[in-house]
Amino acid sequence: MDTTSTIHTDVDFDRDGKQISFLNLPFSPHSDAWGVIPIPIAVIKNGVGPTVLMTGGVHGDEYEGPITLGNLIRDTEPSQIRGRLIILPATNLSAVVAGRRVSTADDKNLNRCFPGNPLGTPTSQIAHYIDSVLFPMADLFMDLHSGGSSLDLIPGVIMQAPSDGPLREKIREAVLAFDAPLTVVMNSVPWSGTSMSAALQHELVALGTELGSAGAVSRQGLEICQNGVRNVLQHTGVFNKLSTSDMKPGQTRFMRVSGPESYVYAPANGIYEAFDELGAEVEIGDIAGCIHFLDDPGRAPVITKYNQSGMLWCRRAPGLAIRGNCVGVVVTDCSDM
Repeated sequence: MDTTSTIHTDVDFDRDGKQISFLNLPFSPHSDAWGVIPIPIAVIKNGVGPTVLMTGGVHGDEYEGPITLGNLIRDTEPSQIRGRLIILPATNLSAVVAGRRVSTADDKNLNRCFPGNPLGTPTSQIAHYIDSVLFPMADLFMDLHSGGSSLDLIPGVIMQAPSDGPLREKIREAVLAFDAPLTVVMNSVPWSGTSMSAALQHELVALGTELGSAGAVSRQGLEICQNGVRNVLQHTGVFNKLSTSDMKPGQTRFMRVSGPESYVYAPANGIYEAFDELGAEVEIGDIAGCIHFLDDPGRAPVITKYNQSGMLWCRRAPGLAIRGNCVGVVVTDCSDM
């Protein structure tokens, strides 16, 4: 199989200065025989130093990351850095324009398509370009996510803990530098095909975020994101050390999504009522909430229960739910990080 990407760009990744342009993905829908999907990209480079790759808008209904990266592109001049920033603020552009989690070009979730396919659908081609072209250039990768329109959550950093000890410690140091109040350690299983898992295959220092809620822009999440990104860029040495900051991070709380038992799913179609607020300490067997049947008022609500004890990290944002929707995630303290 030909592994050469069809995506093309006029960006010169090795040139000093600031370049703001597009990755052009050939796309031929009914309305346009020879068009492209123009994915915004910025490269800011100054001399020799680390390369940090940052992505936002992998899901189109998650806004804190793209806003942070747009601000960073406009506010950063090459003279302020040492090394290179590669920034994709609206990575899955068709999803971003539509405000949807998945692409309107092929209805696929970019963060389940890695490492991608150069001859696949548009979303798979984007994943392949990141995996085969951008990851090999990078030393550190940040993928900025939020709860989107389906989840309400406590904002913080997301990380995976690879078996490689030195790489795990480097990721831990970057997470501590980000300085979010909460860090959630997640296993890629059952979510294969994520950018984070792919980045770890390239042995990159990789971390992500989950910020915001219900498809809105969270002021708290945006502040955590903007401060955290700049903290990490200082930590890597890409940003010049600021005289106003001695880089003394606070204490993040490490928690873990243990496995399938962490998730609570809707048991039926209906309107979900959550019984607990975010951050509540819950016990296994406690009632998490119930499904109401508004079209059948004589039918009793169906309850759902927690499958493990811990802290309620996120829950479903819309009231409307169908059987199998995630309506809650419980995390537990992580003592080995």
